[in-house]
Amino acid sequence: MSERVIADFVGHFFVTDMNRDDPVRGRIVMSRKRLVLVGDDHKVTVPTAAMFDIAVGHVPPEMRSFFSDSVTVAYRTDEGRRMAVVEAESETVDKFATVLFKAHLNGRTVTVEHPAERGGRVVDSAIRKAKLSVDDGALAFNGPDVDFAIDLATVTDFEKETRTLGGESRPALSVRHVPGRTALLSVVALPSERVMNLLGRYFRLEYSDIVEDLQDVSLSDEEVQVLVAVYSAGEGVDPLEVVAADASQTTMVLNGLREKGLVVDGDGGTALTPKGRVVINSRLEEVNA
Repeated sequence: MSERVIADFVGHFFVTDMNRDDPVRGRIVMSRKRLVLVGDDHKVTVPTAAMFDIAVGHVPPEMRSFFSDSVTVAYRTDEGRRMAVVEAESETVDKFATVLFKAHLNGRTVTVEHPAERGGRVVDSAIRKAKLSVDDGALAFNGPDVDFAIDLATVTDFEKETRTLGGESRPALSVRHVPGRTALLSVVALPSERVMNLLGRYFRLEYSDIVEDLQDVSLSDEEVQVLVAVYSAGEGVDPLEVVAADASQTTMVLNGLREKGLVVDGDGGTALTPKGRVVINSRLEEVNA
């Protein structure tokens, strides 16, 4: 049975040790098993299993004069490490990067602890196996006793760390996210260190895009003060009681924050939205400085 092609487009590429100084225009074809670059007298095949890093927008210094919208794939050969830089239209590059990550991550068996924490409190959740899938800005985990998803737009923080799962110490990704009004911590581990690194890279890429979008959110000093008060006070506390300012002015500030989608009112009172939590996490260092 022939391999199913998951990406096929025309662009430019450059591979280290290609014995030329400029990129090659050619065809870029990707299946789940390999990436094939074909152009002029050059044909380079990169097995998916040999790839250990994927970077979007990062170009080796010697190639920056040739590339703008690009994906750099680092991989191993018998002769050592190599890099392939692929350039195309911005939209095509974004789709290609997503396809690359999906080829590595979709269908992987992962170990999950969900939730490991709920509202900052440790939860004694069972360690389970699940199948991972990446689609539409979310990671989904499905198994006999597992069915949950992490919407990347609700992620407030993440880190790679060593965790004890099922009595075994292993590298894992700890993800803090707020799917509703309660913050959760979910832990994901993969048996392959290579794929674990790629999952971390995918999170960094998506999270940096979210944070970059939020850089356009303009906040006054008063709005920051109220956001910090809501963040610090937690659910069930009226911001009007903890903000040292005129109540009518605070109410007006809260209305502006609601319009920006940073706070929301519910049965437990005023709380940060996932977007509001990301804003706070990305600006707390600035606030505390």
